Amino acid sequence: MNLLKKISLGLLVVATTASFSAQKIDAKAKTILDAVASNYKSKNNVYFKFVFGTGTGKKVTKTEPGIFYSAKDKYKLKIMGTEQIFDGNKIYNISEEDQEITVAKPTGSEQMFSPLNYIEEYKKGYNVKYVGKLNVNGVNSDYIKLTPVKKNGVKEVNLFVNSANKQLVKVEQFSDDNTVSVIAISNYKDNQKLSPTMFAFDKDNYKNYFVTEL
Repeated sequence: MNLLKKISLGLLVVATTASFSAQKIDAKAKTILDAVASNYKSKNNVYFKFVFGTGTGKKVTKTEPGIFYSAKDKYKLKIMGTEQIFDGNKIYNISEEDQEITVAKPTGSEQMFSPLNYIEEYKKGYNVKYVGKLNVNGVNSDYIKLTPVKKNGVKEVNLFVNSANKQLVKVEQFSDDNTVSVIAISNYKDNQKLSPTMFAFDKDNYKNYFVTEL
């Protein structure tokens, strides 16, 4: 299973289409999103837990828990029995169940798994509207709706932001094929003392794994 493709071509597909014509961007929504983006960028590292949900219509029928670490341009992601490491140069997809590892360099069309992919989407051809306040998973959140300027397979993306902490709480994407993808984020930590090898891949730890380099 190519986890990068599963997530980046699923929920993160919104980041692959850029169009800047005739955008309508609500000033309040822009202020909130810019503040969140600045907050993430100011941290040495970020950690959070998340639940990745998928379904049809507006109903999520399958969920998978995951954890995420990032430090500037490096990250580590664990979900569905797969670990993905980006060391700043190559992406390592490690499947414990299959005992397989795929190694690849980002092509540029893929989007890394990061909160910044969502909160900066308004720059890439989306109309942005501030909807109002909504309680999401116990958090008093600002609700911001993104709709594409041009048809790109996505109906809308809903962002829920904890403006007090300048953090993303939840993302919902509704697609033209009637599918829904959701990421609910919790348990934020930042500027932790991380191991120097946190984002390093050591092949000696996977001696019995089959490795494919793309």
